Amino acid sequence: MTTEERITSILNEQINCYEILLELLRNERICLIELNAGRIEELYKKKDVIILKLKLLEDERIRLMKGFGEGDMTLLNLAEATGDSVFLDIRSALKSLLQAVEELNNYNRLLIDRSLSYFRSNSGFFSTFGFNEGRSQKGLLLSRET
Repeated sequence: MTTEERITSILNEQINCYEILLELLRNERICLIELNAGRIEELYKKKDVIILKLKLLEDERIRLMKGFGEGDMTLLNLAEATGDSVFLDIRSALKSLLQAVEELNNYNRLLIDRSLSYFRSNSGFFSTFGFNEGRSQKGLLLSRET
């Protein structure tokens, strides 16, 4: 397998991983709306695995692309250097996926911030009525013997 073929293979694997990440983010959005904490935790673990895999793929891609020129070799430069337009198609697909991931991630972050704000305000509201007094607190005296 040539270096170009290995790079293409890695790039295609990155595309697959970003598609999986995008689907995980879509599921996360649904779970955030439904406040399904257990499922959200499960999705976070899956996202961590995919992100780690993407990091390893990216490191390998960069290592392989260094053989084509000095400095940081981009996919655009690689397409020009090799004359292979498949790198332009992959570049376009990756840009589109990365933009979709960023948008969904920002939306999910907004949902999380709103949920946290909602819970904080409700927690403060309930504490004014003494609902949180029975919670275990550091240094709390549970009983007195007289």
